[in-house]
Amino acid sequence: MKAPLSRLLVACLLLMRAGNGLAEPPLVLAVVPQFPALEIHRTWTPVAKAVESAIGRTVELKLYQSIPQFEQEFLAGAPDLVYLNPYHMVMAKKAVGYVPLVRDDAQKLSGLLVVQAGSPLTKVADLDGKTIAFPAPNAFGASLLPRALLADQFKVRFTANYVQTHSNAYRFVARGDVAAAGGIRTTFEREPEELRGKLRILYETPAFASHPVAAHPRLKPELRAKFVKAILQMRQTREGSEQLAAVLMHDPVPADYARDYANLERLGLDRHVLSGN
Repeated sequence: MKAPLSRLLVACLLLMRAGNGLAEPPLVLAVVPQFPALEIHRTWTPVAKAVESAIGRTVELKLYQSIPQFEQEFLAGAPDLVYLNPYHMVMAKKAVGYVPLVRDDAQKLSGLLVVQAGSPLTKVADLDGKTIAFPAPNAFGASLLPRALLADQFKVRFTANYVQTHSNAYRFVARGDVAAAGGIRTTFEREPEELRGKLRILYETPAFASHPVAAHPRLKPELRAKFVKAILQMRQTREGSEQLAAVLMHDPVPADYARDYANLERLGLDRHVLSGN
């Protein structure tokens, strides 16, 4: 009788764990590596912990060494949740069907081209024949959009040097390794004042809706709704607002693909997207 009884007890415990959601696998949250991995871990861990407490599911943060590696993951549909740039959202929607959940409404995303503060370069045309540092080929505001505008609108020829992160790109131009660097206003403003003082904004692109957090279509609508509610509730407290601000989500609002990102499909950026770089 002891063996059947012990098996029954184990079965009951497993059922109880499943009923409480404890047996469910963690939700993997992938974050685009705009910044060094240590900084992303520091800023996103409190957000992941707050969300998992609210939805009753473990949220596992996944970090990447490069944007191309990150792209391979979401294009294969690996992460459950993904924080990605606006054009990545277009790519993820087309490839897998990812659904945008929340985005920041405090500030739109605009790309920058920055040069050294004392650089003789004063207009975009002066970049012709120069080397420009970019985080990665498909970083929307910091690379993809400015590269497309340089080539298509300004007819500027340039050599692209991909240096993995926004922070690296700014430092390359500050040191004089390249003539200019691509970035976005939000990451530029996060840099130390000492670094920003060495740089000057040469050009700013038109602005678009900011980075969303998107969900894989395998996540049930109820779970997606819980995630959105958890993020929106975070902004109701001082601690939560500070944690969201640290991940550049100062004023989170529900995101909608048709309203926020479908317009990017009409920009003709496909021919500037590079894979495997």
